[in-house]
Amino acid sequence: MTIRLYRAYTPGTRNRSVSKFEDITNTKSEKKLKYGKYTKQGRNNRGIITSRYRGGGHKRLYRIIDFQRNKKNIPGRIKTIEYDPNRNAYICMINYEDGEKKYILCPRGIKVGDIVISGAKSPISIGNTLPLTNMPLGTAIHNIELTPGKGGQLVRAAGTVAKIIAKEGQLVTLRLPSGEIRLIPQKCLATVGQMGNIDSNNITIGKAGAKRWLGKRPKTRGVVMNPIDHPHGGGEGRVPIGRKKPLTPWGRPALGKRSRKNNKYSDTLILRRRVS
Repeated sequence: MTIRLYRAYTPGTRNRSVSKFEDITNTKSEKKLKYGKYTKQGRNNRGIITSRYRGGGHKRLYRIIDFQRNKKNIPGRIKTIEYDPNRNAYICMINYEDGEKKYILCPRGIKVGDIVISGAKSPISIGNTLPLTNMPLGTAIHNIELTPGKGGQLVRAAGTVAKIIAKEGQLVTLRLPSGEIRLIPQKCLATVGQMGNIDSNNITIGKAGAKRWLGKRPKTRGVVMNPIDHPHGGGEGRVPIGRKKPLTPWGRPALGKRSRKNNKYSDTLILRRRVS
């Protein structure tokens, strides 16, 4: 992936950069594999805001992605590599030998015309999906299941990759992109290779309007609110927050306080916590 830089001919383009989309081979997506996406704009079923600073943004059509990869032992050929507005990774269109078409996440290095297959005896090559028990140690993987048959839930963002570092009994030890080391059942499926679009994190938004296109509204700092609206509010002019530590609008500790609940079901499966 190549990033295109703008010249500073307006304030919004001074530090702006976008992808060149060189890997994209098709601009029209499959009509049967997409549908209209209703945006709730942070509201619940009563119309009350439950997630602040969301709303607006460009209309999107949701692409149906095959996270399960449950077409066993049927080869498929990569037909196109496409942009997906719902994620920072690219997606691939697969034409299976039985005529069915599906979208999958696009791994790094895959090309149009390559053959991918899902099954227990699949070869260890980019884009193939097989159980963790059949993969050698050190294999780079993505789209990892947490529960067998449920579909990939881990390592789906652009540029991410996990590695198999150990096997013991019915569990496999993985090193996740966050630095966390975790146990996963060996029967879970995963896809070989690293996620594509690795320079996604290097793109600079450049202006506030580009954030609005993504459906993200401006955030108001607590120190500029009134005391009734936020614990940091009130005071004359520019004053400190007046608290020993930062708080959320609802009075809970913010900025660094661990919010993970105690005795969560997966605590015994996590051998080492993520770095931050």
